[in-house]
Amino acid sequence: MSGKPVEEMSFEEAMRELEGVVGQLERGDVALEASIKLYERGAALKARCETTLKEAEEKVAAITLDANGTPTGTKPVEGL
Repeated sequence: MSGKPVEEMSFEEAMRELEGVVGQLERGDVALEASIKLYERGAALKARCETTLKEAEEKVAAITLDANGTPTGTKPVEGL
């Protein structure tokens, strides 16, 4: 478990650490108190990953085309 604050992590850092946390919890070789702390850290990492993905989705744009099929610009993706 890294000492870096979750809110300062990149998506890749948070995802890598989350995978490690899940692996430790799945093995079940961690004491109860440590498991609780790992679970809490994992929840924060999961939230960070979800937030980062949502921000990325909001930046995605669909290319708009004119009648001839020529790109004319972009528009936000619907449903986000």
